[in-house]
Amino acid sequence: MINTLENTKINYFCLFFVAPSPLAERGLGVGFLILGRENMRLIIQLFSKLIAVTANRFYRALENPQAAQRRVQQDIFRYFVNSEYGNNLGIRSLQDWHKIPIIEYQDIEKWIYRQQQNKKSLLTNEDILFYEKTSGSSSAAKLIPYTKSLRRSFNQMFCVWAHDLIVQGPKFSTGKIYFCISPQLAASASASLQDDSEYLDKWLRWILSPFLVSLPGIKGVRDAEKFKHELSLTLLQEENLEIISIWSPSFLKVIIDYIQTNHTQLAYELKSHISPERLQLISQLEIRIFWPKLKLISCWDSANAADGADFLKKLFPNVLVQGKGLLATEAPMTIPLIEAKGCVPILDEVFFEFEDVEGKIYYLHDLSPGKEYKIIISQKGGLYRYRIGDRVRVTHFFCNTPCLEFLGRTQEISDLVGEKLHSDFVCQVLDSLPLEGTCFKSLVPAKLPKEHYILLVDKVNLPPQILAQQLDTKLQESPQYKHARLLGQLQSVRVIVHPMVSEIISLHKVSLGKKWGDLKHDVLVTVAIEEELLTKLEELKRH
Repeated sequence: MINTLENTKINYFCLFFVAPSPLAERGLGVGFLILGRENMRLIIQLFSKLIAVTANRFYRALENPQAAQRRVQQDIFRYFVNSEYGNNLGIRSLQDWHKIPIIEYQDIEKWIYRQQQNKKSLLTNEDILFYEKTSGSSSAAKLIPYTKSLRRSFNQMFCVWAHDLIVQGPKFSTGKIYFCISPQLAASASASLQDDSEYLDKWLRWILSPFLVSLPGIKGVRDAEKFKHELSLTLLQEENLEIISIWSPSFLKVIIDYIQTNHTQLAYELKSHISPERLQLISQLEIRIFWPKLKLISCWDSANAADGADFLKKLFPNVLVQGKGLLATEAPMTIPLIEAKGCVPILDEVFFEFEDVEGKIYYLHDLSPGKEYKIIISQKGGLYRYRIGDRVRVTHFFCNTPCLEFLGRTQEISDLVGEKLHSDFVCQVLDSLPLEGTCFKSLVPAKLPKEHYILLVDKVNLPPQILAQQLDTKLQESPQYKHARLLGQLQSVRVIVHPMVSEIISLHKVSLGKKWGDLKHDVLVTVAIEEELLTKLEELKRH
């Protein structure tokens, strides 16, 4: 078995080095590309052989989750005990793991700041490769340190996912894939990674490079309309596109809407770049067959993203729309497996602990079907017993390991399309607005007619339109919210003012079986407003 695998590896890599090395630096070489045109399916199968070792090791770990988690806990503890952070806590034995404090980002923010300033690793004994931005609990972003080991965790996740798709999924023939690209629309943006592929090790990116749909000049794009225009042109030229990997499904909807609105101009610009037959499809807006070989769309499909994923399923009925599982900047946590019919934890790279509603902590092998938990992770980049802020439910078991369904963020965060508004930040924003004398205020997410937010208030001292403009400007101090607004994933904030708004909301909740005395009106609501309630509030506004 080992000899066969090694021979496969050798034969596989021989294909790569047919071309001179200067060309190999730009892709996988002329020889590879010529062979690829003749039989890309063979190349894809060879790639699955190359990553089979990683996939098989992962499946063995699923058979014995307790042992797998014990091994990764020991590995992570070594990073901890050899770090300045671990020395500061004075914990030297794995038996004292429970004495490591459960933390949130603000608890280690000063350590990360010192790491950056001193250019020295303090939370781990590994060198820091870079810091990646993610959403913080206020307008300030969190900076997550990345090490080789953490990046390898993402690499392992990708290999298992890719192997499962090749073996169990659609029969890919071109392998052409578009990884979500995040343009730096704001001049002050400084994200480390340009697209999803940069979470992977260089060797894997090198192997994948001929399959990636690239967007030249993306680093210089600062205008949202220009970004949508350039991306639309690029995707429309990719007749062989088979895989689209994005985050929020609304991102793809924004691009499709742009194509529909601007198809005449796009067709004119593409006239000399694509066949007359394909040009006619664009002119006729045949969305379903823009990409005739499209087989997979990978995106969020849980919680607030469920409606967007359903939209894509209806738009592309013959395409597998697969949920991404639970994946954060801090760590890969779960991965969808076709055979599992759900998402399994990355149990050989991340150590998991789970907190129930009563605050009791459980290990992975102790979880019960149907129960809900908050996740606490320890990973290989220097985060130990870290509250990630996600809630999951155990749906069933696969290979003795619980499958986890993502339910959403903790109740403090609203996240329609990836904007991740936190209640602390929203409170700060509302406190900064001229809302003196207001007794009721609540910011609620809405999905109709398009995703946006509505501020519900009982009275205001200035015109609602002016208040809405001020609120939208303040909310854009959050990088994720601003990004969603610039891309058109979120529409501008609206304001609805009525002295009985609190009572109307209370009566609606009571009609759903809630106890009036138990009702609590949040400053930030974390689930989209129901259509029936929104209709009532719109009627109030008109009258």
